Amino acid sequence: MISIQNISFSYDKRKGDLFHDFSLELNAGNVYGLLGKNGAGKSTLIYLMTGLLTPANGEVQIDGVNVRRRLPKTMSDLFLVPEEFELPNLSLKKYLSLNTPFYPNFSIVDMQRYLDIFELGSDMNVKLNSLSMGQKKKVFMAFAFATNTRVIIMDEPTNGLDIPSKSQFRKLVSAGMTDDKMILISTHQVRDISSILDHVVIIDQSKVLLNTGMANVNAKLAFRPLLDGDQPIFAQQSAMGTLVVVPAQDGEETAVDLEMLFNATLQSPEVINQLFTTSK
Repeated sequence: MISIQNISFSYDKRKGDLFHDFSLELNAGNVYGLLGKNGAGKSTLIYLMTGLLTPANGEVQIDGVNVRRRLPKTMSDLFLVPEEFELPNLSLKKYLSLNTPFYPNFSIVDMQRYLDIFELGSDMNVKLNSLSMGQKKKVFMAFAFATNTRVIIMDEPTNGLDIPSKSQFRKLVSAGMTDDKMILISTHQVRDISSILDHVVIIDQSKVLLNTGMANVNAKLAFRPLLDGDQPIFAQQSAMGTLVVVPAQDGEETAVDLEMLFNATLQSPEVINQLFTTSK
């Protein structure tokens, strides 16, 4: 669905490329988690994927079309939820009347369903500027999913949400996902999204360190307390003692700890790469 082909990009050539000859494929039917350190380029990659930035070399394609052309057909099937945004001083009803014509698959029934998930009620005359920041974010995400675009990209969507709202967000993603859609979530709040991901992508310094399905992570790695004889890929201290990431033994199944996976990948990229090269 999305093909990133050998792109290079820099904000300042004197500081070198943020991305150099970078490639990545993202397919329909998956909820992706995009992870990376601060400064790894996650937000920049999102803006390149949505055509808001132009690579110096290479291109990003959605269904074979260069996204930088920003053709109406492409843009009407793509929705970006940035980390920060402003909503106009309008009623929700007026906001929908102005914006839904750009999205031919928008559904008012779905909009109400997603508002219900967020427990926001059914008042379409509510003034958007009267809402709290968290409420605005939930209204905007409800609208994003109600457009029924095949591609939804979100940058730090759970920032500013309280604990109940984060649970509601996970319900929203589950309710809005279908086999013909692709959802990409870029975040540092890995615990907020780990239960809804199908696939994880970890990037660092213009490299894809890991690009694999969560089921594959579960089959290849174990996340548990340290045992005698273990040779951990990564270890950390906790209130329960030493927790480790180790190669999974035959039949060993543990819950994936996305935060530990991220740290293990950054600390031992060669070991992780060797484990996963035979199965993406």
